[in-house]
Amino acid sequence: MHSVVLNVRNQFRNIFGIRRERSRPRRSQRPSLGARIVRDDLRMVVQAGLGQELWNWLLEQGWREATFRPDRRAYRDIPSSWVTLLIDAAPEQREAVLIAAIADARRITPARRAS
Repeated sequence: MHSVVLNVRNQFRNIFGIRRERSRPRRSQRPSLGARIVRDDLRMVVQAGLGQELWNWLLEQGWREATFRPDRRAYRDIPSSWVTLLIDAAPEQREAVLIAAIADARRITPARRAS
């Protein structure tokens, strides 16, 4: 029942233009270890070894550090094993690794507030 109400509310917001696309955050410095970075409905956790060159490449791909709180969006999480492969990949292989990682991303629903 709860999801039906949310669905109707979301459709109402879309029809009347109340919902607005969030603008892409500015480019930022390389995030710290354990930070979450996002692009569209994708999310990954920064691991050790993410260098400045790789971060600049990810920025060009549209990735940004998630700095808005509370974030109630639903994301597809990229498994940490794929993040490790992306960090270890040669620059010419990064795009293929990222595409495979996105294909393996898993849907995670946002945490619900306690009523």
